[in-house]
Amino acid sequence: MSLSTSPSNQPNFSTVDGNTINTASKLLSLSDVSYDIGHQRLLSHIDIDIAVNETVSLIGPNGAGKSTLVKLILGLIEPTKGHINSHQKLQLGYVPQRFAVPPILPLRVCDLLAQADKRRLTSEQRQFIFDNLSLTHLLSRQMLHLSGGETQRVLLARALLDKPNLLILDEPMQGLDPDTEVWLYQFIDELPEFLRCAMLVVSHDLHWVMKGSRRVICLNKHICCEGQPSELAVSSEFQKLFGHHYEQPYVHQHMPVSITPQANYNH
Repeated sequence: MSLSTSPSNQPNFSTVDGNTINTASKLLSLSDVSYDIGHQRLLSHIDIDIAVNETVSLIGPNGAGKSTLVKLILGLIEPTKGHINSHQKLQLGYVPQRFAVPPILPLRVCDLLAQADKRRLTSEQRQFIFDNLSLTHLLSRQMLHLSGGETQRVLLARALLDKPNLLILDEPMQGLDPDTEVWLYQFIDELPEFLRCAMLVVSHDLHWVMKGSRRVICLNKHICCEGQPSELAVSSEFQKLFGHHYEQPYVHQHMPVSITPQANYNH
């Protein structure tokens, strides 16, 4: 298996960009990972560490290998070369880019959400997700009949109900109207303590990535550049791929969210 768990009986340290990092804070590492189909190399020499509760934004042009990288992390495919190591027991959550329901399949929202492991959260914590993603009135609806925004809220809820420690969001805002985008970004940014987790957000939305992210990885079959948005903005590789598109700002509005006091949910 390419996905393995590192022993944790004593602390280990590694050096990244001159900084010493305690590997106890690491959740997942990709080490010199490459992926080929036939004679075509889709990803080359990928090295990524994701820390506990860290949010990483992944950007890149079409055909850059972003979806392939997501499949590797999810374990749907195995690397041709290199290793993917889990430093802690992984509980993965995944919000796909597309979710197509065949017209002949009667799948209600409540049926999809019922697939989650009810032991992962308390009933109060589950209700928090339903309330804050406005799902209660959708529970009896057919998935086929939901709007794009409603579908994304349901898929996000389905992922969170399993209380993941790594949540992968693959173009979560694609096709949504601007108001829904801002609302969902707000929810993701301000998850309560009991839902906090590492996140890998694949996005074409440079406005949010460059204004709302702390760490960005730019992929074009290999890692072109990575770091804080201010560092990437002046890098030649970023400029070559994206020019000055990032200069149009994403406006991060801290809109109030009406919830029951958080203390009631942190069990």
